[in-house]
Amino acid sequence: MTGRRRHLRARLFVATGIAAAVLAIVLQHAGALTAPELQTVDLRYSVRGERAAPDDVVVVAIDDRTLAGLRFEPELALLGFPRSLHGRVIDRLHESGARTIAYDVQFTEPTVPQQDNRLIGSVGDAGGAVLATTLADRRGRTNVFGGEEVLRSVHARAASAVVSTDAGVVRRFERTANGLETFAAAAAERYTGRPPGAVDFPERHPWIDFYGPPGTFRTYSFIDVLRGNVAASAFRGRLVVVGPAAGGLQDVHSTPMARGDLMSGAELQANTVATVLRGFPLRSAPFAITLLSILVLAMAAPLLSLRMRAFRALTVGAALAAAFAVAAQIGFDRGLVVQVAAPLTAFALAAGGTLAVQYLTETRERRRMRSVFARFVPEAVVEDVLRRTEDDLRLGGTRLLGTVMFADLRNFTSFSESLPPDAVIRLLNRYLEGMSEAILGHGGTLVAYMGDGVMAVFGAPIEQDDHADRALAAAREMLTMRLPEFNRYLREEGLSEEGFRLGIGLNSGYVMSGNVGSSRRLEYTAVGDTTNTAARLERMTKATPYQLLMSGSTRDLLVAQDDDVIYVRESAVEGRDAGVTLWSVAEAFDAVVGPPVSGARRPAGAPAG
Repeated sequence: MTGRRRHLRARLFVATGIAAAVLAIVLQHAGALTAPELQTVDLRYSVRGERAAPDDVVVVAIDDRTLAGLRFEPELALLGFPRSLHGRVIDRLHESGARTIAYDVQFTEPTVPQQDNRLIGSVGDAGGAVLATTLADRRGRTNVFGGEEVLRSVHARAASAVVSTDAGVVRRFERTANGLETFAAAAAERYTGRPPGAVDFPERHPWIDFYGPPGTFRTYSFIDVLRGNVAASAFRGRLVVVGPAAGGLQDVHSTPMARGDLMSGAELQANTVATVLRGFPLRSAPFAITLLSILVLAMAAPLLSLRMRAFRALTVGAALAAAFAVAAQIGFDRGLVVQVAAPLTAFALAAGGTLAVQYLTETRERRRMRSVFARFVPEAVVEDVLRRTEDDLRLGGTRLLGTVMFADLRNFTSFSESLPPDAVIRLLNRYLEGMSEAILGHGGTLVAYMGDGVMAVFGAPIEQDDHADRALAAAREMLTMRLPEFNRYLREEGLSEEGFRLGIGLNSGYVMSGNVGSSRRLEYTAVGDTTNTAARLERMTKATPYQLLMSGSTRDLLVAQDDDVIYVRESAVEGRDAGVTLWSVAEAFDAVVGPPVSGARRPAGAPAG
């Protein structure tokens, strides 16, 4: 691949990564990734698992045992409970030394005055309580105990018990609702002795740090507390959340820790209060971390693809994405909620885009490479060559055992001097077309055209066990079919009655082959002593009655030993110290030049070459 094409592909990869990052950010801000992100948070809760609930928060549950013991129907329980029962439970908790009582039952409507007064008196005797409500005006005023004046008189506070959900699951809570401070914040402020509004929320919708599935917090039945069956030590110095837990009371919620096993409103508030008391252990990561994660994962696959093959780049990129997911879990375990869906979406988009760019550029490059190789490699082996080259047209140098062919059209140069240039080129193309078909048809590789000369190699760049046979078969076709066809054309066109003769040299041995040149122009070549000797054998045909001379090394490597292979002579070759045994075939005998030098087929005792 040329430097220009590499640069273009690099720019496409970078653009793919940037586009994936931008699209992931857009999807995130549009809310398209909210649901997947929340699912990853739920998974992180589950992987983190259950932890021991804090000792300073306990639950008193109005559960099924309470309803059965007091003989109340679930749908009428909270309305039907005489408020004096709530007052008695508050008395028990106060007597047991509870530090803060947070009552998740709404007392906004008056009932029997005597019962209401009993409850209000118990709250006052206990030094106040946090009382839940979901009803308030725009200024945060409620009708709990008849209004703010009564609440102040008994040191009580009304707080919002509104529960917010994300896609039906409770994961976070509000700082305020309907102008009221949230129930958990109010309870935590009273427990710690801080004034209203003193809790510093780290974000608008903080995460609830769930300790586990339903039943994780120490829970006591309302009826047991009412009857005095719970030791005072269970509540001494603690924050006690009192609230409904029976399924029929419809105050149950789906949480990340156990969607199938719904959590009571009382325990949900206990988790929320514990979250506030511990300073909001779970906090969302800054957007800068999210942005950095998106950019890193979006650019991972594209940049890796500049250095390695697509599959390996995606594998490494996937490992990086997996490492990010593990890091996000570790961060969650330590209190940092990192955005996961957007970065992983960016990675998936970039990976898909990278594959598309890789496919399109490689397809285009393969077409170009096929065009280049098909000029000198048989179509049957083009795919094999392409597999070896991968994305670089420069075939690495290889040392293979092969057969080199040189062929030259005799006296064409002097003949062409009398013809116009366009006629010369037309004749030359017709001649080379036929000779090339013969070479390629027998699996040879066209190395070069040198005017009316042709250089080819058999057995490279793809190994061939029968390279010598292929070279000889191609030479036979060139002499017996392709050359006569060309000469017949010359006669028909009235250009030459005698036609032309060929000179072909074949030599076998080890050749060093590969693509050479610059990134802008490449040529396949085969060099070495084998090549040089083949060229000299072609020139030696001029002094013999044979249009084909092959070395003894080629003859010895023939798999099929034909009977018409003719021994010529032992001859010295320019540039070589050792002589070469020359062979030919009957079809190569040129009657115009004269009789065979040897006068016969190989005589007994002739050297093997």
